Amino acid sequence: MQAARGASLSSSDPGTHEATARPRRTWGLFALVAAAAYAVDLGTKQWALANLDDGDISVVGDWLVLHLTHNPGAAFSTGTEFTIVFSCLALVAVLVVLWLSRRLGSPLWAVGLGMLLGGVAGNLTDRIVRDPGVMRGHVVDFLMLPNWPVFNVADICINVAAGVIILQSFRGVTLAGGRVRKDES
Repeated sequence: MQAARGASLSSSDPGTHEATARPRRTWGLFALVAAAAYAVDLGTKQWALANLDDGDISVVGDWLVLHLTHNPGAAFSTGTEFTIVFSCLALVAVLVVLWLSRRLGSPLWAVGLGMLLGGVAGNLTDRIVRDPGVMRGHVVDFLMLPNWPVFNVADICINVAAGVIILQSFRGVTLAGGRVRKDES
């Protein structure tokens, strides 16, 4: 009986293989989404820098205009004197997301955290490599809607990630893919 119990826990057990393969696939999805979001953000910023110096481009009338700005602050250009603080917070966010990604078992959480990592890393890259200097760089923004601050692809990724995280939290789905159990007391 003891040997049978030990055999069921061996690595040759198909259930064990499936249990370890799922987190690997989920982490792979997370890495793929993060890398894609990061690459698209950096690519669109480079395109904006190369093509929008001469003026705005109207994509859909006044509803969507490509307008190049360099933002030292947060959304709505708030906190422009706290660029270094925003850089440090972004660095901490990247590290926290990477640490949390070790527990991923839910594909939707993988997409949400991947979008979050890609977006935060994209804006952090601007703060590190752009003028006026390391950790003080201004974020490249270029998408402009009426009555809204100018933003970029990283900002879109961060907002989509927030929506996914809120949805998963309301659904009671944990990072590992299980469900939060209601207290029976």
